[in-house]
Amino acid sequence: MGAEFVWRMEDVLDVYAAPYDPKRPQVCFDEHLVQLITEKRCPLPPKPGCPERFDYEYKRNGTRNLFLFFQPLLGWRHVKVTERRTKVDFAHCMRELVDDLLPEADKVVLVSDNLNTHTPAALYETFEPAEAKRILDRLEFHYTPKHGSWLNMVEIEIGVLCEQCLDDRIPDEGTLRREIAAWEATRNEQQATINWQFTSIDARNKLKRLYPVISKSL
Repeated sequence: MGAEFVWRMEDVLDVYAAPYDPKRPQVCFDEHLVQLITEKRCPLPPKPGCPERFDYEYKRNGTRNLFLFFQPLLGWRHVKVTERRTKVDFAHCMRELVDDLLPEADKVVLVSDNLNTHTPAALYETFEPAEAKRILDRLEFHYTPKHGSWLNMVEIEIGVLCEQCLDDRIPDEGTLRREIAAWEATRNEQQATINWQFTSIDARNKLKRLYPVISKSL
């Protein structure tokens, strides 16, 4: 904790306080790992007064990564399923964001955690310099502080995804993609969003312990 934590926290909170601008849309971005699980035995079908029953034994069927884009001011989200979550995967996500998801934006204001794969350098490690710069010219990065991922609103949306869509065993990638697509469509149709109310002023009042103590000298 300290001055850098406070600076990054207030920077993100200022992003959230800004009004919606279609030319500068705010997007919260993060990733989530999903374990694919196959049943070893067929579940017993539900009966009146008795829900469907599953055996305690299961078979691990690998993992998949979810990249989640979330626009809280519009109640819009998109989930991208990938096999990995490397710098290359991140770079391709950023190109998809500016070229396919938000092609009309002049600059996408991106809130992300400071994971070592979530960096502008990742694009130069993936694309030719001109292409990397073209993409980065349309991105404005804002990083949550270390140990402060709770400041990223997409973390809340991932929690909703896990509760509403990923709470049952999912056996394979095809099923995962179908379940997520249905969840995404429903949430977007509802324009479900997050009522974020925590501001920099609140932080200064409620989290004083995180702020550096300024000594007063004569």
